[in-house]
Amino acid sequence: MSPTRRETTLAAAAAALAAALPSGARADSQRTDAMSADLIFIKGLFTTLDRSNPTAEAVAITDGRFLAVGRENEVMIHRGPETRIVDLKGRRVLPGLIDNHLHIIRGGLNFNMELRWDGVPSLGQAMEMLRRQVEITPPPQWVRVVGGFTENQFSEKRLPTIDELNQVAPETPVFILHLYDRALLNGAALRAVGYTKDTPNPPGGEITRDAKGEPTGLLLAKPNAGILYSTLSKGPKLPFEYQVNSTRHFMRDLNRLGVTGAIDAGGGFQNYPDDYAVVQKLADEGQLTIRLAYNLFTQKPKAEREDFLNWTATSKYKQGDDYFRHNGAGEMLVFSAADFEDFREPRPDMPSEMEGDLEGVVRVLAENRWPWRLHATYDETISRALDVFEKVDQEIPLKGLNWFFDHAETISERSIDRVAALGGGVAVQHRMAYQGEYFVERYGAGAAEETPPFARMLEKGVKVSAGTDATRVASYNPWVSLSWLVTGRTVGGLQLYPSRARLDRETALRMWTENVTWFSNEDGKKGRIAPGMLADLIVPDRDFFTCAPDEISSITSDLTVVGGKVVFAKADFQKLDDTEVPPAMPDWSPVRAFGGYGAWRAEVKKHDALRLQAVPCGCANACGVHGHEHARAASDKLPVADLKAFWGALGCACWAV
Repeated sequence: MSPTRRETTLAAAAAALAAALPSGARADSQRTDAMSADLIFIKGLFTTLDRSNPTAEAVAITDGRFLAVGRENEVMIHRGPETRIVDLKGRRVLPGLIDNHLHIIRGGLNFNMELRWDGVPSLGQAMEMLRRQVEITPPPQWVRVVGGFTENQFSEKRLPTIDELNQVAPETPVFILHLYDRALLNGAALRAVGYTKDTPNPPGGEITRDAKGEPTGLLLAKPNAGILYSTLSKGPKLPFEYQVNSTRHFMRDLNRLGVTGAIDAGGGFQNYPDDYAVVQKLADEGQLTIRLAYNLFTQKPKAEREDFLNWTATSKYKQGDDYFRHNGAGEMLVFSAADFEDFREPRPDMPSEMEGDLEGVVRVLAENRWPWRLHATYDETISRALDVFEKVDQEIPLKGLNWFFDHAETISERSIDRVAALGGGVAVQHRMAYQGEYFVERYGAGAAEETPPFARMLEKGVKVSAGTDATRVASYNPWVSLSWLVTGRTVGGLQLYPSRARLDRETALRMWTENVTWFSNEDGKKGRIAPGMLADLIVPDRDFFTCAPDEISSITSDLTVVGGKVVFAKADFQKLDDTEVPPAMPDWSPVRAFGGYGAWRAEVKKHDALRLQAVPCGCANACGVHGHEHARAASDKLPVADLKAFWGALGCACWAV
């Protein structure tokens, strides 16, 4: 007698789960019909991305993995006395989104200090947010707007002037990073960083000056972003416990947007292992709500090979677990191969020593079977790097290493074929959604039509996935990227791509889910809703497949689940939220008043904003006068010139926080 469909489904689910579980746990997985789920979702419209079972109405989850996916009556057989049942009432469900290139470790260390203009529709609103933040930011702290936006998103189509910044903040340092092309500093910030008439321009950067030779406050990358990095690094930093809190809030906002995983691409001024200690602590304590694979990014020009010799001797590829694991090298392998993507400047030519430097590092990585990722914007850089990879491949085969290029905006047809022949991949990001106008201005609309040519690469069978390159270049909002892939438009509304160069919604979604897993060597482990896979899913606040194209970038998640745990929930699902994050620290943090992407709390009434700012900050420096309400104290209008002396005389120590 042949088995029924239900029996076949249950047997397949049990087999898949058993294969995914550690060997010591597999004996219990043989109890097919008796296996109880921890959590069951019913009455959903599941897009599974599993080609053998593309849709479902219910799923069961146990031990952080999908146990059963299918019809409700098939899934409910796993209901046990402790199983939690969630009725989705016909809502669309998608696999959790995975960012292929996110600077989450560096971003988390600083998130609570940053005022985000991501998604803000007008300069007027952005400046009002800045004004409100200046009022509550105590000295010597800065107000920072660090990337994630473009002037083209504003209805005014411009950045603020230095005079406007000085008017809003005559005494509080203000630093505004716009993409990787420029930074704006008010007078107080120039004083804080010590830039004067006598400060020389750094290599690859310019401190613009007035007729008298005095710095104006405008810093330009020409085209090296080093001047922007180094200036930002002069600002105050958060203490360790605040960085832990900051990272949790960054993950919380990513969860709010439906992100459940990411590959961290390292970053400038992000040193290993020191700057990884915060995420390691959260991983050790089970508080990560984003699955994170991390790459190691060299920090030492002219000593890159020594960096990787040391790391390959002391670190093991794939060390860690499903929440925090090592993913190889990059995105910076050697400084001589870094072609920054400032499309306002001419394309930089890489120096003659690039090939020799790169070969030394790639040989170390290939010999140790470490994958790598390499930042490369222009085909001129990509083709030279491929010369090196092909040379190394002749002696040390690269097959199976899952290496890839990042960005690749102007990669040529010939280079695509060479990448495919070597078994590599290309990780694209939505930087053109923020810089497309500048690219068109320099190279023309025709050149921008397939920049980067993600549709063409997919047609050729190259491994391709999508991400953001947030937080400094572009926003960390995945839906902006998905909108860009589908509509071909910039955040400023410019139509970049014709229909042939765009993706349908399912293909775009795969770029953000199952496609990413090759880039972290986790094929078959996550990225789809299927038995045995890690139980990461989201319920977006509108249907991604049926909403209007211009609504895609506005999507958020009503319910985000990572490993079977609800890490974010709102609206109908709010009571399900299993994750409690303490208030943002310090209490003057912009996160308290404005939240993350899109200033989603910017319209909070003033008395509500003040109430949020007054929530106890949890720091170790309670003031005898104000307790932990340091932001209120800092913004008090006291009738004296020396606030620190005045507060001190009254026993107030808020200035010290």
